[in-house]
Amino acid sequence: MQLMPDSPLRQAALEIERHVAAEGWDQPPRLFALVPTADLIAREPALADQLSSDPASITPIEQELDHDRELEDLLTEIEWPDSVIGCAAVIERIMLPPEAEESLPQDPDALLAAAAAHPDRREVRLVAAVTRGKQAHSAVRAKEPADAELLEGPDLVPGLIEHLRDTLT
Repeated sequence: MQLMPDSPLRQAALEIERHVAAEGWDQPPRLFALVPTADLIAREPALADQLSSDPASITPIEQELDHDRELEDLLTEIEWPDSVIGCAAVIERIMLPPEAEESLPQDPDALLAAAAAHPDRREVRLVAAVTRGKQAHSAVRAKEPADAELLEGPDLVPGLIEHLRDTLT
């Protein structure tokens, strides 16, 4: 049973999640340009057999990143060409239950150490995808258990969605 309305953006986000998940955990952040599949096939006809024949589909194209910098910092410098209709990012983070937040230190380094050592921490993979038309889709998967359900929706990771939207203006 599918709970989310389907769309080309949702399909692209889920394709990215499957692609990254196939390579396991403990990966650096990943960034993808989203382009209309029909445009890509028009420019590169040899790819037609490898891509969706749906004229509305979106193809993710992975970008190279400088892994010495935080993704959020890199996103402040990115501007996409008009041929890119959207973008997506994948990051792994530690999430804590809301009640743990009030006891966390303010210092960023101490905060990271406290979060990493917290007994109720959950390691998660976050996927966010946005289009110039302001559509968004996101997905979250916990590292544990190994068969953790993929949660998805338009705004599960609002901060990352906003960072991505800022690259499209």
